[in-house]
Amino acid sequence: MYNFYAFLDRMKYIKRWSLMRSSREENVMEHSWQVAVFAHALALVDREVYGNSPDAAKTVLYALYHECSEVMTGDLPTPIKYYNAQMRGAYGEIEDKASGTLLSMLPEEMKRELAPLVLPDKDSREYKLAKAADKLSAYVKCLEECKAGNSEFKKAKEGIEKELKARELPCLDYFMENFLPGFLLTLDEMEGLD
Repeated sequence: MYNFYAFLDRMKYIKRWSLMRSSREENVMEHSWQVAVFAHALALVDREVYGNSPDAAKTVLYALYHECSEVMTGDLPTPIKYYNAQMRGAYGEIEDKASGTLLSMLPEEMKRELAPLVLPDKDSREYKLAKAADKLSAYVKCLEECKAGNSEFKKAKEGIEKELKARELPCLDYFMENFLPGFLLTLDEMEGLD
């Protein structure tokens, strides 16, 4: 018996933004889906608009599996996870160990295919796009919360926006300019029904 997929299914129970009051809770499973969609968009823009050559499928798969270690570690709040370099390093080791434990729950034939997704090449273009999509997802959550009148996310929104702009990824800038404004609209405005 192999428990890899049963563990991944538990992503739906892991809440994000645990230190913040949210108008709508978000779990790791829905976050991972959104990151995968955004990563796909970034890869397409990177390729079709800017002439680069990321592997879109690999980018999406990196995004889809980017939080799988959290089924064992939980979602450690950002202020703790990134408190200092020592904490970042220690938590990175814990995440890698959790990922290794998850991979041990697969038959060998599948492990060869999934290991590079669960433990990705962090120097690859695809990984950089997936990480940008992850940050973009956090930014959209902040926009959603601020739009709902929740000022709890105002400072996080400002900090994440600054981080996104500092990434110097033209495809990310393109997404932010052309797609993010829609997240501030109501359903009627998106449909043009005013």
